[in-house]
Amino acid sequence: MRQGAQGSAGTGTPWAAARAAAEPAGPARVPPQAAEVRGEHTHGEPAAPGAPRVRPVIQRASVRGQILDALRAALVAGDLLPGEVYSAPVLGERFGVSATPVREAMQQLALEGAVEVVPNRGFRVVERGVRDLAELAEVRALLEVPVMLRLARTVPAERWAELRPLAEATVRAASSGCRATYAESDRGFHRAVLSLSGNVQLVRIAEDLHRRAQWPLVGGGHGVRARADLLADAHEHTALLDALVARDLDVVRALVGEHFAGAGAGSA
Repeated sequence: MRQGAQGSAGTGTPWAAARAAAEPAGPARVPPQAAEVRGEHTHGEPAAPGAPRVRPVIQRASVRGQILDALRAALVAGDLLPGEVYSAPVLGERFGVSATPVREAMQQLALEGAVEVVPNRGFRVVERGVRDLAELAEVRALLEVPVMLRLARTVPAERWAELRPLAEATVRAASSGCRATYAESDRGFHRAVLSLSGNVQLVRIAEDLHRRAQWPLVGGGHGVRARADLLADAHEHTALLDALVARDLDVVRALVGEHFAGAGAGSA
């Protein structure tokens, strides 16, 4: 394990955001009057006969989910490098949590194919090449293009207009130049479009494929896209909405085909 891969996190990074979210808040103080109104009892007062015993709520799943989101963002941003091995205890120090929720989040990433387990060492970020990205783009196109063409024939213009803020949000995210921010916004737009099909399984599978397509390539090839490339990709969303509103199937087919062709070459 190279020391550079385990370096400390700075503010404004996925590490800092997850650490702040995972830190437990201090105990809330309840005024006696409010306690009486809710039927609560203070220390030293016996509980009412037959009253259920109050147990603290442990939000372990919430912490694990926050860590998982931060790790996914770190993958897309290039903070977790392909081929590098990361240990749960070291990552736990970055997040300010124990190794357990980090290990559980990494195991979920292993199920998704983003990392692989290295016994007694940690988790290695999977190394992928351009061919892997092209294959994912092909599968996404086979899945999504027919659905979008069908939706173009059936969904009324006013429903497409409701997605305009999401398309514009991808442009703003692209303007930031942050790959992780754009990746999340990009998935949100595609998820909203496919959700109009009413097929929950389709949306889940498409989202998984989309997330995999956003992981970095070996050598950082996927992580060096310029802000202009992100903006060009985002503007395809607004152009697609215009074509969907107009029910111009030829333009829809061409735009979606170009979008996924770009994905195979390293776009979102």
